[in-house]
Amino acid sequence: MAPFRFQAMSPAPERANPIIAALALRRPLLMGIVNATPDSFYDGGRHGSADEAIAHAYRLIDEGADIIDLGGESTRPGAAPVAAEEELRRILPVLEAVRGVGVPVSVDTRQPEVMRAALAAGAAMINDVNALRAPGAIDELVGTDASICLMHMQGEPRTMQSAPRYADVAGEVTAFLKARIEACTAAGIDRRRIVIDPGFGFGKRLQDNLDLARALPSLAALAPVLVGFSRKAMIGALTGRAAAEDRLVGSVAAALWAARQGAAILRVHDVAATRDALAVWRQLDGDL
Repeated sequence: MAPFRFQAMSPAPERANPIIAALALRRPLLMGIVNATPDSFYDGGRHGSADEAIAHAYRLIDEGADIIDLGGESTRPGAAPVAAEEELRRILPVLEAVRGVGVPVSVDTRQPEVMRAALAAGAAMINDVNALRAPGAIDELVGTDASICLMHMQGEPRTMQSAPRYADVAGEVTAFLKARIEACTAAGIDRRRIVIDPGFGFGKRLQDNLDLARALPSLAALAPVLVGFSRKAMIGALTGRAAAEDRLVGSVAAALWAARQGAAILRVHDVAATRDALAVWRQLDGDL
């Protein structure tokens, strides 16, 4: 297989968001995960206080994160919704502490009220598992220069893994993401601001995830692709590692494979390990 080469995008506008500029690099970006939540599937409760979440964000930056992805609501399978006020209470102190250190901050939210406050506080990206389908969500991004990640999810977090079904998972996810891109551009959002996420583990069985993973090159033709395999149940199923704490090696292997398939952003819990693996591969391969 030919080595991965990320294609530079068209020149960004003068007020370009830093993530847009970074996507022109010839390597995948590392997005470090900061969950300021009590119930996320892997690190829930580990960074529950603002001080703990801020310290973790700084650790990930020191490890080489290109982007910090900050979330105040767990979207793991079975998770219940969180009120916007509580989500903001969890994330705003962290965002305000991290936003000025030179690494852009993405806020992982599906609530327009949270998007508005996060953008006002300096967020550089909105990462929405609901692909801006909530009433008013697109309006919050129109007129800003923020980047946007549109993710596919069948159903909603509380019930999405109950009985997911697809006739053609790759075709259905591609059609959904294409439609969401078109909805955003029709509202006046510059296509260069948009990243897409196939949503591994969000309303998908193991075989759905595998079939969708093999469609990454064609998805990358739509828009830059963000891939999140890190520590997920599919890694556990493939390796036999039941505990998320034991899925580091499998997660790094999946991240390298996604980079080879054209992923532009790798969303990971383990920035240092993934960075080192990419650095070694880049030198051995000569071009990654």
